[in-house]
Amino acid sequence: MSSRRNTGLLLGAADSAAILAAFLVAVEARVLDRHESLLDYDLLVPKALVHVAIVQVCLYYADLYDAGSLSRRIELLLRTGQACLFAIVAFSLVYFAVPPLNPGRRIVLIFTPVTYVLVVAGRALYFWAWKRDALCETVLILGTGQSAQRVAREILSNGDLGYRIAGFLSEHAVEVGRRLVNPSVIGTIDQLPELVEDRNITLIVVAQEDRRGRMPIGQLLQCRMAGVRVEEAPSFYERLTGKIMVANLRPSWLVFSRGFNKPRLLRNVKRVGESCLASVGVVLTAPLLVLISALVKLDSPGPVFYRQERIGEKGRRFQLIKFRTMRADAEAATGPVWASSDGDPRLTRLGRFLRKARLDELPQLWNVLRGEMSFVGPRPERPHFVEKLRTVIPYYDERHSVKPGITGWAQIRYGYGSTIEDAEEKLQFDLYYIKHMSLAFDLGIVLDTLKVMVIGRGAR
Repeated sequence: MSSRRNTGLLLGAADSAAILAAFLVAVEARVLDRHESLLDYDLLVPKALVHVAIVQVCLYYADLYDAGSLSRRIELLLRTGQACLFAIVAFSLVYFAVPPLNPGRRIVLIFTPVTYVLVVAGRALYFWAWKRDALCETVLILGTGQSAQRVAREILSNGDLGYRIAGFLSEHAVEVGRRLVNPSVIGTIDQLPELVEDRNITLIVVAQEDRRGRMPIGQLLQCRMAGVRVEEAPSFYERLTGKIMVANLRPSWLVFSRGFNKPRLLRNVKRVGESCLASVGVVLTAPLLVLISALVKLDSPGPVFYRQERIGEKGRRFQLIKFRTMRADAEAATGPVWASSDGDPRLTRLGRFLRKARLDELPQLWNVLRGEMSFVGPRPERPHFVEKLRTVIPYYDERHSVKPGITGWAQIRYGYGSTIEDAEEKLQFDLYYIKHMSLAFDLGIVLDTLKVMVIGRGAR
C-alpha cells in the first residue's frame, strides 16, 4: 500500500473519531438540559453512525483525502467548510426520508461547527506532527543518477508524508558538494556508516544506476544491523507515489517483487460481478442513454456512437464504443492523434460536456458485457499508438496482461494524456494497479471515479 493511501486511511480514522466526538458533545449538551443520561438518548448509535457516515462522504467528495495539498491552511479551511455545508443539506434529505434519524435542530446546530473545529484541528495536528524530527524519517539517497533524482523530487513534492532528505551519496569524491534536485551530494559511498550516524539517518534508499560490483554490501549490512531501514529505489518510489518507476527498472525487480497475483477465483468473481453490474447499469441508465443519443444527433451531423479499434487483454483487438464527441470528420486530414485539451477544436459543443462528465463512456457497458473490458483496468489504447509506444517505453506491453477498463488507477490519478511522457507516467500507475489488483482496490477506484464525475477534477 502506498504512503498516500496510508495517509488517507489514517486521516479517515482520525476524522471518524472527531465526527463521533462532535456528535456525542452535541447530544450531551442536550441531555444535560433535560437531566438525562447520554445512554438514555433515543437511537444514539444509529444516529451517530449515520451522521459520521454522511460527514465522511462529504469530506471525501470535498477532496480532503488528497495528500499533498491539505497542509495549505486556507485550502483546508475552505474545503472543510464546504464539506460541512454539503453535510447540512444531506442531513435535511435524510431527515425527510427517515424522520426517526433526526436528532433535533439544536443538536445539529452544535454538531456542525464542533465537527468543523475538530476536523480542522485534527488535520493541523497531524501535519504538524509529521514535520517534527521525532516522527519524520531522515532519508539518505545512495546514488546521483536519474532514479535518485526522481525519488528526491517525489519526496520534496510530498512533504506532508513524513520524509526529509539528508542528501545524496556519490561514488566519486569530485561530486561532493554538487547540488542536484535540492539537497546536495554530502559524501561518498565509502563514508556511508559515518554519515548515517552523524546525520541520524533512519532510511537509506539505494538508487544506483549500475550496481555491478559497486553495491556497498558490507556498509549497507552494517547500517541494517544498526536498525537503519534499507530500501531499493523502485520499492520506495512505489510505496510513496502509488506508481511503479519504469525508468532504469531491472526486470529482476518485477520478477521477484511481491504482487502481480491474478488468482482464478478473483478473475471469475470479477467477471461474474461485472457482467451483473453492467446488465443492471444498462437498464438503469437506459433513459439517460436515449436522451444523450438524441442530443448527440441534434448537436452535430454524424453517427450517435463512435466505434474505434483498441488493443485489449493479451494484445487482442476489439471495437470500443463511445458516444461521439467530435466532428464526424475529426481525423480525416490528420489521421490518428491524441486527445487534446478542453479547447480541442474537433470537439462538438455537447461533446465537450460529455467528456467533462465522463458520460461519453457509458456505451462501454456493452464492451463489459461482451467480456472485452472490465469496469476497472488500464485504459485501452489504439493500435497506432501502441506500436509507437512499445518501442520507446520499457514494459509498455505489460499493461495488456489484464483486461482494459472503463476507468482505472491512471485515470483518477493522472487523467488524459497527449504525449509520450504522459503515456509513460500513466504506465507507471497501470503497473501499480496490475501489481495490487483486488476487489477492494477496484471499489476504491470506482468511488474515486464517481468523485471525478461529480466535481469534474481530472477530466479532459
